[in-house]
Amino acid sequence: MKRTHHCNALREAELGQRVRLIGWIQSIRDHGGLMFIDLRDREGVTQIVCDPNGENFRETSPLLKEESVVEIAGKVCLRPEDARNERMVTGVIEVLAEELIIHNIAETLPFPIHEKSDKVSEDLRLTYRYLDLRRSKNLARLRLRHQITRAVRQFLDQEDFIEIETPVLFKTTPEGAREFLVPSRLNPGNFYALTQSPQQYKQMLMVAGVERYYSLARCFRDEDLRADRQQEFTQIDLEMSFIDREDMYELVEGMLSKVWETALGIPLKLPFRHMTFREAMDNYGSDKPDTRWDFPIRDISEVFRNSSFKVFRNCLEEGGVIKAINMKGLADITQGELQHCEEVARSLGAKGLAYRKYEEGIGKSPIEKFFSEEEKKALAELLEVEEGDIVFFAANRWEKACTILGRIRLEAIELLLKRQKIVRDSTRFDFLWVVDFPLMTYDEEQGRYLATHHPFTAPLPEDESQLWEKPECVRGQHYDIVLNGVELGGGSIRVHRPELQRRIFQEVLQIPEEVVENRFGYMIRAFRYGAPPHGGIALGLDRMVAMLAGTESIRDVIAFPKTQSGQELMTASPTPVSEKQLQDLWIASVAEAKK
Repeated sequence: MKRTHHCNALREAELGQRVRLIGWIQSIRDHGGLMFIDLRDREGVTQIVCDPNGENFRETSPLLKEESVVEIAGKVCLRPEDARNERMVTGVIEVLAEELIIHNIAETLPFPIHEKSDKVSEDLRLTYRYLDLRRSKNLARLRLRHQITRAVRQFLDQEDFIEIETPVLFKTTPEGAREFLVPSRLNPGNFYALTQSPQQYKQMLMVAGVERYYSLARCFRDEDLRADRQQEFTQIDLEMSFIDREDMYELVEGMLSKVWETALGIPLKLPFRHMTFREAMDNYGSDKPDTRWDFPIRDISEVFRNSSFKVFRNCLEEGGVIKAINMKGLADITQGELQHCEEVARSLGAKGLAYRKYEEGIGKSPIEKFFSEEEKKALAELLEVEEGDIVFFAANRWEKACTILGRIRLEAIELLLKRQKIVRDSTRFDFLWVVDFPLMTYDEEQGRYLATHHPFTAPLPEDESQLWEKPECVRGQHYDIVLNGVELGGGSIRVHRPELQRRIFQEVLQIPEEVVENRFGYMIRAFRYGAPPHGGIALGLDRMVAMLAGTESIRDVIAFPKTQSGQELMTASPTPVSEKQLQDLWIASVAEAKK
């Protein structure tokens, strides 16, 4: 049972050769005296021709069904000129079958495998994922993922990185996302956590002198699922010693350029654009801005500084800002679409959504009567208003006003795309680095500062002196790589001085000393033995592959994904466990716990 060729290999050059092919029957067409079979394997399709009444096929041909596995031997021939298929790379030839071996007859399929059958529910496809993966587009996505990971490995190998596996079973770190806990049978009452990322391990590798580490790391977070989030996912994780941020930018840009050339055959324009967190929020209302669209948010506070409109004036007097965005050409927005946008704004903390349409040479707005002629003129000049535009307003604290209009901007862009007033260019890739994030964010519920990225991020040297008195003013050496409004990854230059790390834990984050020792004591001790300056980054592999494959859901590029309810339908997991299994792990069942 050795095939001579794949089903995508035969051309005119093989005419007259006797070949042997093995694969799945994609389709059967019985034309009376002749039977035509499209035989498919991983690489492609070849047309097979046989006489169902011939001596070698009389008994076997009636058994054949689509998706059965067969082996065929025969001679390569030219197709008749009027039967050639230019859409197939093997469309000029066919194989005249001389021998047919059946390896497996398929039962009737739960859904058709043919590419045109796209109306099958996702739950049914995931239940029979092994059938869904037979579709050429899904096999192509898995192959693309392989090509990307191979390119990453080749690039990092050339840059002298060492691939190292880090443990999946780690200790619990409650400050991050919700974890998956794993009970320890050998240590009753104690638990591991599945790693959310190899963050602390890779820093220990830098202390160990590895200097350049990477891994394609499996990570786990017990979070609600959506199109771009799975409970288990893969990161391109790396860490380097003796670097600064510019070194990281150059390395990652080179790696991504290698990936894009491998996947799409196009070079990337280097270096990538840089934008501070403040600029991103001010102009786009997001720390992962989609810069393909030229709809900037503007601060119009000074226009309304002395306004008679109490909502705007009171906001400014209380230290807030007035922001506005001109969504050019969207004055034809419907009432239903406006209501949806208002609901979105309210979900983000707005009391409503003020707007002003420009139609028939005049402004139209529910708040039109509150605007003076000077304010109307200044607004039109500042926002470059034209006929057919609509301006949306947000009056709130700076960050909330930015966030509200940032989300409205994206909603409005989708409406403009729907109307075909703007066009999405699938070949455009706007990369940028977002930098200079706040190192700390004050959490009003907890009444303390939290690390914006993670507590191992180093402050900018020029801001470090303010860390103890004004933590909110300190910028961190954190950087995010953003593509078309999607965060591909993030990282930072790390704290490597033991006393600085301890002070951040205890004095800024207000983590009790005993908790610091329990969770991070080993790291601070390690830093005392010669920790080098170091930094790293983690990029989402699943998200990157999905973008390169042109699909919005990372489930499409994962071989066996979970549903939005966290189930893996093919194997029907998760499942209950027996009382004996629970007892072995020193865990009480729900029934026992209720007694």
